[in-house]
Order: sequence, then C-alpha cells, then structure tokens
Amino acid sequence: MNLDAILKPGAFAVITGAAGGIGLAAAALCARRGMKVVLADLPGEAIERARAAVAEAAANPDDIIALPTDVADFGQVQHLQARAAEAFGAAPSLLMNNAGIGFNPGGAAQDLAGWRSLMDVNLWGAIHGVQAFLPSMAQARAPALIINTGSKQGLTSPPGNAAYNVSKAALKVYTEALAHELRNTPGAEAITAHLLIPGFTFTGMTSRPGADPTAKPAAAWTPEQVIDFMLESLARDDFYILCPDNDVDRATDERRIRWAVGDIVENRPALSRWHPAWKDRFEAFMAGG
Repeated sequence: MNLDAILKPGAFAVITGAAGGIGLAAAALCARRGMKVVLADLPGEAIERARAAVAEAAANPDDIIALPTDVADFGQVQHLQARAAEAFGAAPSLLMNNAGIGFNPGGAAQDLAGWRSLMDVNLWGAIHGVQAFLPSMAQARAPALIINTGSKQGLTSPPGNAAYNVSKAALKVYTEALAHELRNTPGAEAITAHLLIPGFTFTGMTSRPGADPTAKPAAAWTPEQVIDFMLESLARDDFYILCPDNDVDRATDERRIRWAVGDIVENRPALSRWHPAWKDRFEAFMAGG
C-alpha cells in the first residue's frame, strides 16, 4: 500500500475517540504528515485540550478542528460527517473509528442498560461511522482507509467482561465483512478496511485503579508505538493489525488465538483456556508441547 498517496498533505482524517490514547496519537501523526484532522469525542475539556495539542504539530493550526460527538447517536455522527465535509471537502482519506468504552456492566444476565451502552459505543459507534462516511468516500473514488479499533479480547474472550468481549468480537466480524464488501464493490476497491488490534496500551481506559494515572506500566506500549506499528502494518497491506506489547510477543498471541479457535475444532468446553480441567494441556500447548 502506498500510504503517501492516502495520508498526504491536504487530505483529511476523521478520528473518533480522539481526546486521548490511540486516537490522539493517530491525530498527531496525521497533523505531522500535513493532513487536516477532525477530532471527534464527547464534549468537554479533554477534546479541546487534544485539539490544541494536535494543532501544535500542524503547519496550519486551522487545519485541526474538534467536533464534540457521541458516536452512539447516529444523528450526531451524521452531523459530524456534514461538518467535516463543510470544513475540509467531501470525503476523508482516513476514517478511524476508534471510540470505545471499557466499563464492566457485569455478567450475562446483569445490567441490561450497561450492556446496551457499551455496545452502542464499541460496536454501533463504528457502524455509525461507516454508514455516515462511506457513501462520500466511495463516491470520491480515491484511495482511502477505514480503520476500526478492535481488541484481543474480541479474539480470545477472556472471562471478566463479557459485554466488552462481545462488542469487540462483533466489531471484528463487521470489519471483516466490510473489507470483503469493499474489495468486491465496483468503484469502492480503492478503499480498504482494517482491524487495529492493540496489545496492552497505556491509555485512560487501561490505567489500573488506584495507580498513578501518569505512570506507564513497564508491560504497556505507548499509543504512539501502536500507531507506528499500525503504519508499518498498513504498508504491508495487513488487514489484521495485531500489535504486541512489552510483555506479550506475536508468537504468544498466535498460540493463544489458535487455542481459542481449537475449542470449536476439537469440541472442547467453552473458554477451555480458563477451565481447570484443561489448565495443564493449555500450558503445555503454550510451551510448544
């Protein structure tokens, strides 16, 4: 992939969840490349601070705007698209659906409202972004990127936050379907979709309760490292942008993912990796046995 033809000076990017973390790092990178950037996040001081920080990296601060948006509300995302087009042109060359929340509403039969709220942002927020922006992107018939931020929890489903896992597993399937549709739709082939799968990344969402919110754990990558890895992966035309971190390398991720798929193939108990009867076999598998 020729990224210089997409992330180029004068083109523009729309990034949701841009007030911090991975979204903010992506916005800053786009600004450094001479792009115009629309930062979208919930209204408040955080999105304004982010806009000011990204503007410092831009040759022209006026090329950086912040549009408060709740991605769970399709009407607001449609308004985001209209305002972005009014400011910078018909269609972005980068749409990054990065907004996400990670609170835990509880078990499978608990807190229905919490489940809905999490799904509304993590899954429907990305779907809203695609539905609002893809028509104009396809009409432009120019190379462009759609990047949806997933999670390894959407691949291996560790116990502890079923709602988050479900949202990210659904987003994986949605993004796969989107990528297939784009490459098989005449006129849309120049647009590619990709699934960003961060490892342990130091963001506001992953800060440990009670810990210093400014102190990065040794095991975590910075958001900037994730974005640098994302660029390297995009240059290889990777769809699955599976990021390592300082604690888990790719080989470990691959074996964990293979074990998770093996639950189906070998008809093991659901989530056998965490089943007491399968503990020793999983550990032997991870050790290469």
